[in-house]
Amino acid sequence: MPPEKLHWAHLFREVVTSGLCTGCAGCVVACPYDVLGYDDRSWRPFHVDADGGAEDCTHGVRGCTLCTRACPRFGDWEPEVDRHVHGRTRAEDEPAGPWREVSLVRAADPELVAAGQDGGAVTALLVWALESGLVDAALLSYVEGDGTSWKAVPGVARTRADVLAAAGSRYTYSANTLAYADAIAAGAERVALVGMSCQASVPPVMAARKAGKVARRLTLSIGLLCSKTFDDAIFPDLFEARYGIPRASIAKINIKGRFQIWTRDGGYHEVPLKEGHAWTREGCLACPDFAAEHADLSTGGIGAFEDWTLVVVRTARGAEALEGALAAGALERRPVEDDPGVLDLLARLSRASRRRWPEGPPQAPRHFLAPPRAAASR
Repeated sequence: MPPEKLHWAHLFREVVTSGLCTGCAGCVVACPYDVLGYDDRSWRPFHVDADGGAEDCTHGVRGCTLCTRACPRFGDWEPEVDRHVHGRTRAEDEPAGPWREVSLVRAADPELVAAGQDGGAVTALLVWALESGLVDAALLSYVEGDGTSWKAVPGVARTRADVLAAAGSRYTYSANTLAYADAIAAGAERVALVGMSCQASVPPVMAARKAGKVARRLTLSIGLLCSKTFDDAIFPDLFEARYGIPRASIAKINIKGRFQIWTRDGGYHEVPLKEGHAWTREGCLACPDFAAEHADLSTGGIGAFEDWTLVVVRTARGAEALEGALAAGALERRPVEDDPGVLDLLARLSRASRRRWPEGPPQAPRHFLAPPRAAASR
């Protein structure tokens, strides 16, 4: 008998309702029939025409498998994507995944340093990528409305001004992949995606499973180092209720072992990070990938220098983008050895996330078991 074609019903049972769904919306973007919607309150996909029940998909029954092929938590996702991106599976002594090189990077333009997070490296890289023609558009997160709601929403950047408007971190979730349709409708063919590790895995998992033209258009994946994101309720229930910081007063947020909150009146506040654990999104609780291991470039503000970004080059495409921006003078770089503890910190935070992936009971879905750890040579 031919192998079973895995479709929405399998994805619904094994990922969407099992606690493994990260809310990346890869399945929604990949669906060629536009029958998958997205609930940005629960961060879950749903079938918009499921007359036979939540699992029903007539297209899936007829053989469409694109939603499962786009999901970075379905099936043997990690070894599949490892082999596609790195040519081998991650070794046990690589908690942060394989890489080509690591360095500390920041924007050369003072305006981008000030606007961006941790030295503005990602902001400057995107501005250069758009202005040089490396990409036509970038899928980013913005703050809804006038910027005081702190509700993160997906959007498209096509210009320097667009990138600046999206600069900074939110720490609540935005499925940036959902902006793909707007980018393509405006004529973009080469699209950069910036997002947490779950989103950064979407383009390579689509490519590894031959999920169509979406993967071909997502030509640069920039992953953000991420241990978790938070429910929007953290603003009224923690920051305001316990610390008297209304969300409308917040100008900037960072996390450096604690919440750092700057307010529009020039004030500064710190909130212990452990107090935010209760607002962790469900999709983050089982995520094993702190280090965005399948991105072209993995980036994050960890280590001793708060105005430099740790940049991990994973792929030839990522190396080309970074070296191009450096050569153009858009970025400046210093050796990772300047921060002797940062790689140990990266490994420690990555190991902590690795422990989240459930071993699962024997009756758990097949992909619910811990990914195999192949001992491959470097």
